[in-house]
Amino acid sequence: DLPARIVELLSLLLNQKVKVLTVLPNDTTRITDETSLIITDIVVELEDGSIANIEIQKIGYQFPGERCACYSSDLLLRQYKRIKGMQKRKFTYKSIKNVYTIVFFEKSPKTFHQNYLHFFEQKSNTGLQMELLQKYIFIPLDIFKENQQNKDIKNKLDAWLVFLSMDNPEMIVKLIETYPEFKP
Repeated sequence: DLPARIVELLSLLLNQKVKVLTVLPNDTTRITDETSLIITDIVVELEDGSIANIEIQKIGYQFPGERCACYSSDLLLRQYKRIKGMQKRKFTYKSIKNVYTIVFFEKSPKTFHQNYLHFFEQKSNTGLQMELLQKYIFIPLDIFKENQQNKDIKNKLDAWLVFLSMDNPEMIVKLIETYPEFKP
């Protein structure tokens, strides 16, 4: 059940309970083939109106930050146009919700090292708090795989990352024993 799985994974990544309202059409979806760098690319709307783009890449692009900033800007503009069109004269910028760009790398660019979960958001150098709406999560699965060697699965997020990144029979058995819901 794709929606339930996406909901669980997003809830773990965003550290909050989410509900997927709909899978939105994605103008940039590509059909996977042997030469494609994209395995999947899904855009979902969450219960609070936020939009999340979840992408899994075979090989990380050379400029992941710049590329994701462009995707995030596109998501923000799509949300703005849709909400402004629905609300018409009642529209305010407070109606715009966060957009999340979440990228899993099967083989990550050299930019990423040691850590396997990177959360980015815009912050002020003065400590001033302002909601700037664009959030990014990068998950280099190859680095997770290196860090996870011979370790236990500590939590459900680890279980998801094992599920997405590993084909070692011992780890799969460990995953299914710890979290039997992954068996199907």
